[in-house]
Amino acid sequence: MKDILEPFMFPHNLMLFGLLLACIVYRKKGLWLLLAFYYLAGNSFVANQVRHWYAGHTSSYSMAANSSVVVLGCGGSETALPACAKSRLQQLAQLLPDGGSVIMTTQYCKPYVDYLISVANNVAVDCFYGGDNTYKEFNSLAARQLKPDYIVTSDFHAWRVKQLTRHHGFNSQVVATSSQTFRQVNCGLNCLLTVNLTNFDFYSKLTAEFASYAVFVVTRSWTDWYQPAEPAN
Repeated sequence: MKDILEPFMFPHNLMLFGLLLACIVYRKKGLWLLLAFYYLAGNSFVANQVRHWYAGHTSSYSMAANSSVVVLGCGGSETALPACAKSRLQQLAQLLPDGGSVIMTTQYCKPYVDYLISVANNVAVDCFYGGDNTYKEFNSLAARQLKPDYIVTSDFHAWRVKQLTRHHGFNSQVVATSSQTFRQVNCGLNCLLTVNLTNFDFYSKLTAEFASYAVFVVTRSWTDWYQPAEPAN
């Protein structure tokens, strides 16, 4: 009973019911639209359906021997490896057979290389700075005429990375490592009558991915912001 009743007392759900009351009392179309947006964006059942749909862009593969793999950069510093990069390298180490080759496109190579060597066996490792965003990284790969078999990224970047592989004519498979963003929210009996703030974070990241790629498509023919960080050797 506690698990059923408690969510109704959370501030974001009190706001939902307050909006519903305002809609009933004032009967304004704008309030109904606001209620619909707030409910649909935060409702766990709806968000979980979108997560299920997006999961079609997040796949793992059994890598063949002697595969070439690119691990896209995930920030960090000269001494620290961020959690997203560690997740990518851990999954890569589990999938990649002995004898594979790995290229990383990060600015701070040492922590990436050191960690991969510590968790993977018999892999050839190279690293270069591809740029400060995914578009520059892909242009850097294309400038070096690199066409990897697999590209490793985080799950919420998977759709955009797939579009970029097609744009550059790569035949690469996109391997997506899991993050908390796309973990499905537990959905009980109160699922349809409440909202969850984690769903708003999910939608904001999803919107950012689609908007980012839309800007790239619109501007790529007349701007150079997405060009490689450095010329190919």
